[in-house]
Amino acid sequence: MVLAVKLPDNMEIAVKAKNTAITYSVVHAIPGRVRFRIPLLAEDGDYGWRLETLLKSDSRVTEVRINRQAASIVIQYQQCENYNRAFLKQIVRSLQLATTINTITQNTTTSPEVAEAEDAGVKLPAFAVLLALLGLRLPIPQSLIASVVALAAWPVAKRAYNSITKNRKLNIDCLDFMAISLTAAQGNLLTPALVMTLHEIGDMIRDRTARVSEQNASNLLDSLGRYAWVLQPDGQKQQIEATSVQQGDTVIVYPGEQIPVDGQVLRGKALIDQQKLTGESLPVLRQIGETVYASTLVREGEIYIYTEKVGNATRAGASIELVQQAPVHDTRMENYAATIADKAVIPSLLFAGIVLFATQNPARAASILTLDFVTGIRVSLPTTFLAALTHATRHGVLIRSGRALEKLAQVDTLVFDKTGTLTQGNIQVVAVEAVAERISTSRLLELATAAEQRLTHPVAEAVMRYAAEQDIAILPRGEWSYEIGLGVIAQIDGQEVLVGSDRLLSKFNIRLTCLYGEHHCQPEDCTNTLNCPISAHDSLLYIAVNREFAGVIAYTDPLRPESSAILEQLQTEYGMEIHLLTGDSQTKAQMVAEKLGIPLSNVHAEAFPETKAAIIQQLKAEGKTVGYTGDGLNDSAALAYADAAISFGDGSEIARETADVVLMNNNLTSFVDAMAIARQTKTVIGQNMSLAVVPNLAALGLATTIGMHPLAATVIHNGSAIAAGLNGLRPLMHRD
Repeated sequence: MVLAVKLPDNMEIAVKAKNTAITYSVVHAIPGRVRFRIPLLAEDGDYGWRLETLLKSDSRVTEVRINRQAASIVIQYQQCENYNRAFLKQIVRSLQLATTINTITQNTTTSPEVAEAEDAGVKLPAFAVLLALLGLRLPIPQSLIASVVALAAWPVAKRAYNSITKNRKLNIDCLDFMAISLTAAQGNLLTPALVMTLHEIGDMIRDRTARVSEQNASNLLDSLGRYAWVLQPDGQKQQIEATSVQQGDTVIVYPGEQIPVDGQVLRGKALIDQQKLTGESLPVLRQIGETVYASTLVREGEIYIYTEKVGNATRAGASIELVQQAPVHDTRMENYAATIADKAVIPSLLFAGIVLFATQNPARAASILTLDFVTGIRVSLPTTFLAALTHATRHGVLIRSGRALEKLAQVDTLVFDKTGTLTQGNIQVVAVEAVAERISTSRLLELATAAEQRLTHPVAEAVMRYAAEQDIAILPRGEWSYEIGLGVIAQIDGQEVLVGSDRLLSKFNIRLTCLYGEHHCQPEDCTNTLNCPISAHDSLLYIAVNREFAGVIAYTDPLRPESSAILEQLQTEYGMEIHLLTGDSQTKAQMVAEKLGIPLSNVHAEAFPETKAAIIQQLKAEGKTVGYTGDGLNDSAALAYADAAISFGDGSEIARETADVVLMNNNLTSFVDAMAIARQTKTVIGQNMSLAVVPNLAALGLATTIGMHPLAATVIHNGSAIAAGLNGLRPLMHRD
C-alpha cells in the first residue's frame, strides 16, 4: 500500500506500509493536521484506544480525536516546515504499530478473567447463605444445603491443606476451616456459610483495590524510540528497529525525531530537548564530539551519532531498569491483619482444645475458634481503604492501593522535581524591555515576532504566544537564516533583525548597552554584561536592529500558581521536610528554591535519573519516610524507590504507571487533599481495630466461663466486623 499525502507548498509525502494488516486512507491533510479513515476503528475499540495512547505519547501531537462511527481519526501536531515529512511518516507507522503493541495502562481495573474468578469465590458462599435462610422456612433438604456449604468450604480446606503440607505451618485458613467444620458438624449450616461469605467479600474488596505489583516492564522500553536511521557501509541510509542497532553503528537523527541510542555526535549539530530525561526545560546545543542520549528529541538540526550504548544499556534504559529492580512491596491491604491472624492460630487452637477437654462441649470450642479477633479487621480494612480511595477520586486524586494510603499518611519528607512539578513546564515570556532611546517595546516585540515565526524552539513558540496575547501583527519575513544554538537573522521591513543569545550579538561585535539609556545608568552598568533590573529574570532573548542592540525579551518557566502556598502549608501544617531534586542547573534550582522557601541545603541539582534514585535511597537510609513528586521519564526511578510516589495525570506514561498517587487535576492542591484523606484513613483504621477486638475479647471471656452458642459468637463476631466495616465507609459520606 502506498500512502500519498498532498500538502501545500508542493510538499508531498509517500509512505509504503509493508505487511500492513489494516487498510486506511487520508481524508485530508494540511500542515499541522491530518485526518485518516481506518475501518478497524469501527470494528475494534481496543485498537482505537491503543492508537490514541501511542500517538499521545509523542510530544509533538497536540490533539487526537477519534470518531468510531465514522471510522476516522483526526491528528493535530506541532507544525514545522522542516519535519512535517518525517513526522507524517511516523504517524503512518503508528497506525500499523497499534495493531501489535500492548500499551501501558494505569492498571486501575481488574482483568475480566480475574474479576470472574473473584466473583465465583463470593457467589457460592452467598448461595449457601441463601439456601440456609430459605431452609428455615421451606422444606429444602439439609443434604443439599450441606453439599453447597461443603463446596463453598473446599477452597478454604485446600488453602489450609497446602499451608500444612507445603509451608509446614498453621495459618488463618486452618482456623477458619476448623471453625466451619465444628459448627457444620452440629447441624448449624447458616453460621459457616455466613462466615465464608463475609471473608470472601473482604478478600474480593482487598484484591480489587490493591495495586498490581508487577508491570509489563518490556513495554516501558517503548519510550526509547522504535526506529532508527542507520548509515550502511555502502553509504545508503536504512531505517531499522531501534532494538537492532549495534554498538559502533552510525545513527542519523532528523528534526523532530527521537534519539534511539546513547553516543557521540560525529557530524552536524542540533538543539536537543532533554526534558524527558533530565527535566531541563530548555533545549541544549550538541555538536561534534559531544554526547547525546536515547529518549531525547532533536528539535532542530540533523546529527550523525556514533552508537555507544543501545536498549537497556542507555541512560534512559538504565532508568527503566532501576524501576524494574525497585523493591516490590506486598500490596495486600491487610498484611498486618493476616500476620496477626497467623500468629493467633496456635494460641486459639490450644485455648479451644483446653476448653473442649475441660467442658467436653464442642460448641464452646467452636465459639472460641470463631472469635478469632481478625475477621473484623480482614473485612473492615479493605472496606475502609475502598471508601478512602473513592473519596480521593472526588478530589481528583487516583490512589492505587491501601498501602499507598498507609505510606502517604506516614510521609515526613517530601521531595519535588522542579520542571513540570513545581513549575508549569512551559516557557513563558514575562517582560519585554527596549533600549529607551532607540525603539519602543511594541516595535521591538513586533520585529522579534516576525523573525521568530515558524521556528520550533520553545522560546520562539513562547514569543509567538505572547505576541498573540498582545495582538501584535506578524510582519512578513524576508531572507532569513537560523544558526543552531545562537539565533535567527532576518530581514524585516527593510531592517536587519537579530534575535537570539548574547553570543549571537557578540559574533557581530554588537555592544550591549543599558536598557534605560546611558544617562540613566552608572558607567559601570553600561558594559558588555547587561546589568539592568530585568537581568533578575531566568533567561533573556537579545534583539539587535541594524547592528545596534535594541532590547531583550525575558522568559522563564513560571512556577505553578499554587506551588508557594502548598509548600508552605505542607511545612507548617504537616511538618514536612521539603527537598528540591532536579536535572536542571544549580543556579536555576536555587532560584526556584528561594522563591518557594526551600532551604538551599535541600536543593539537589544537575541530577540524572540514577542520581535521583540514589538520593531517595539515601534519605530513606536516614530513617525518613519519603514521598517523591515528579512527572517525567527522568523521575521514574526516583518514583519507584520512594515510599510514596506522586505524579500528575498529564505526566509521562511511565511516571503515571510508577506512581502510587496520580493527581488527575494536574494541580498540587489536590495533593494536600490526598494527605488529609490518608491521615483520616489512618485514624479510622485505629477505630476499626478497637471495634473488631473489644467485642470479641468480651465474648471470648463469656465463651470460656459460662459458655456461648456458636451462632451467638458468630453474631458478635460478625456484628463487630459489620460495625467496623460501616465505620470504614464514613469517608463516602463526605460531600466535599
